[in-house]
Amino acid sequence: MDIPTTNRAVVATASGPVDVLTDVELDVPIPGPRDLLVEVRAVSVNPVDVKLRGGALPGGDGPQVLGYDGAGVVRAVGAEVTAYAVGDEVYYAGSIQRPGSDQQFQLVDERVAGRKPVSLDFAEAAALPLTTITAWETLFERWRLSADSTGTLLVMGAAGGVGSILVQLARQLTDLTVIAAVGRPESGDWVRGLGAHHVVDRNALEAEVAALAPRGVDLVFSPFSAGMVEIYSRVMGVGGSVVAIDEPEGQDTLPLKWKSQGWHWEFMFTRVIHDPESTAHRELLDEVARLVDAGTLRTTLTTRLSPIDAATLQEAHRLLESSATIGKVVLAAG
Repeated sequence: MDIPTTNRAVVATASGPVDVLTDVELDVPIPGPRDLLVEVRAVSVNPVDVKLRGGALPGGDGPQVLGYDGAGVVRAVGAEVTAYAVGDEVYYAGSIQRPGSDQQFQLVDERVAGRKPVSLDFAEAAALPLTTITAWETLFERWRLSADSTGTLLVMGAAGGVGSILVQLARQLTDLTVIAAVGRPESGDWVRGLGAHHVVDRNALEAEVAALAPRGVDLVFSPFSAGMVEIYSRVMGVGGSVVAIDEPEGQDTLPLKWKSQGWHWEFMFTRVIHDPESTAHRELLDEVARLVDAGTLRTTLTTRLSPIDAATLQEAHRLLESSATIGKVVLAAG
């Protein structure tokens, strides 16, 4: 395929409401030594995209390409690339420090891209990287769990993007009992299908968790932590541990001290920012592709939109802002 001279993209012209997302044409970027030039076939939308568009653009004011999940085809490689060749199909979350995936051609460091699962199409694959890296690091790096790990895990926001893959990973790759907290019956049906042992209503959390785990749960995954520390302290047992992925302002974790409980943060871009030589994300995504192709894990795509343009991306951002989505919203190229 000949690479076009222009690169169709959606940029956030400034921080603000969804209408700051605008169609533009950019130059096709030139790969650096370790870069892949990927023709983007699908992107998914994550809460980080909505947050950055709404007021925290990573590069300051000015037009920026967002999007931190993508799947596509390698169209050119840098001089020092060894893991991929032109024509390879990849999926990735990329880096928050570089232009994102909401464009036709994107540069991605070969060290953070995995080989796309062959059993998935591009949209199904694009649903996975950012949330899967987050969930994997939560379970196996923050908590240091293994296949033999037992105990009880409470997954808050279990029908969301990260929760939908974390439930699967915990059920398939550990011996934990998985309790999924949801807010709607349809979300409960979804997480049961992903393997949750039990489903509880987040609006009756303490009573329903106590009925399942009278001595308290061992682990809590928290995507929405504001105002929840005391509740988590009560639903966890002695020595319990929370991993949170959000950024609640002024969070006070002192209520956890009474039962010697712990609080950890997970930020999947940490490794990309602080250890750029690492190939851990590539290895992780390759392993996840193997598990998907073996039928152990499944895509979390639930809503497929097309094409990848400003109008469709605005629709996707509105869906996430509604807080009513299940699984992942994905845009596929037309």
